[in-house]
Amino acid sequence: MTPIVRYSCYNDTGGPRGRKDEMNSTETSNTHQGEIIAVRGNVVDVRFPPRLPPRNRQLRTGAEDGVILEVQTHLDTTTLRCIALNATRRLGRGMPVRDTGSTLEIPVGEALLGRMLNVFGEPIDGGEPIETGEHWPIHRPLLPLADRTISEEVFETGIKAIDLLAPLERGGKSGMFGGAGVGKTVLINELINNMAQRYEGISLFCGIGERMREAEEMYRAMQESGVLEKAVLIYGQMNEPPGARFRVGHAALTIAEYFRDVVKRDVLLLIDNVFRFVQSGTEISGLMGRIPSRVGYQPTLATELATLQERICSSRNGAMTSVQAVYVPADDLTDPAATHIFAHLSASIVLSRKRASQGLYPAIDPLRTDSKMLTPTVVGKRHYRVAQAVRGTLAEYEDLKDIISMLGMEELSREDRATVSKARRLERFLTQPFFTTEQFTGHNGRLVPLGLTIGGCERILAGEFDEVSEQSFYMIGSVDEINHEEHSDG
Repeated sequence: MTPIVRYSCYNDTGGPRGRKDEMNSTETSNTHQGEIIAVRGNVVDVRFPPRLPPRNRQLRTGAEDGVILEVQTHLDTTTLRCIALNATRRLGRGMPVRDTGSTLEIPVGEALLGRMLNVFGEPIDGGEPIETGEHWPIHRPLLPLADRTISEEVFETGIKAIDLLAPLERGGKSGMFGGAGVGKTVLINELINNMAQRYEGISLFCGIGERMREAEEMYRAMQESGVLEKAVLIYGQMNEPPGARFRVGHAALTIAEYFRDVVKRDVLLLIDNVFRFVQSGTEISGLMGRIPSRVGYQPTLATELATLQERICSSRNGAMTSVQAVYVPADDLTDPAATHIFAHLSASIVLSRKRASQGLYPAIDPLRTDSKMLTPTVVGKRHYRVAQAVRGTLAEYEDLKDIISMLGMEELSREDRATVSKARRLERFLTQPFFTTEQFTGHNGRLVPLGLTIGGCERILAGEFDEVSEQSFYMIGSVDEINHEEHSDG
């Protein structure tokens, strides 16, 4: 009779089990167990016999193995410090902890389309359990540089201010920066409405630290607009532990990589909000007892952001285009979190509280918004020339505002008065009614092709509408809509 051979959870190098070891996975997971020695909120210390499970390994404990832990640090030769990804209530000292032999995995496959999930890949939309036979680890290696591709194709959104001043790159990363209440989530919702309907690939929405109300509204809006069937929503909500919010971005990227590499489809990845990812990392760092760096952020801020952001890339199989909302604390763009995120992006859309207070929506700051795609070789000479002229006119107006506030328009030269007139019309022309806010504003949404935006700005800069009142340009689509109205400055 052949004796049963037992294998350790690890090979001789301390790595994960090989194929032989998987034959006895039940026995090894039962034999390689530890016990809880301390619980401090979401931090759990576990004692294990050698060899210790490596970092990012998934452990399970609690009733019916319901509490999921992720190894963060080896404190000594027998002690691990872990972060819990779900609630730790009813955990206590001495409870057994099982080593699963793998990192956290998430289901992947086309069965995810039209569903709303949590960080573990479990449905939270009240639907049936997801049936898919394939699971991928959320911690995956970066795509090799030789396999990456870049594109000079512009991703048109139908939003005038973005398409003109900060064209998005197909297969690139774009960020929308702004403080609280300036319209980041509304702008993301409008992008979903405009782009997802015309988009031929897969749309993936990742909510990091989102309010539960926003998640429900997003799901319902996508359902009503008919884009849910080719979209996946994944949330680490505001009420969940920091571990879940910290890992939901990695889980979303794993799903995106599956559709890019296996299904070979383009992926549109929308993230709201990247700052909450940084914030959850700060919470975990504090719980782990690490000494903070500048402004209280974790010392590993740059590394953690790069680990997430550099997985967003395109390959020969498909493009991965990302649009990310970024909360800016106290409207300070020099905040370490904002400056580290800036470094990874090809387009930066900055939202202004001052413009929002003036009712100029979307509240995009034309002077601080920029894109690496805005060059003559990529967007064409006409687009580049008009964008620079618009930005120059608005910059001159900004410089003249102090003189106007102190002395009045009468003290300006004729040329300066003409510049102010054009700038104020451009400011209002770059506003736009959104489809997602129709019920609040009473204005029907507009989707404006890039050609009409450029043509409208050219005509305003040429002085064609100098006799038309400024208010006529507010909340319209193309300038052709003005011709049917009798608005004049008289």
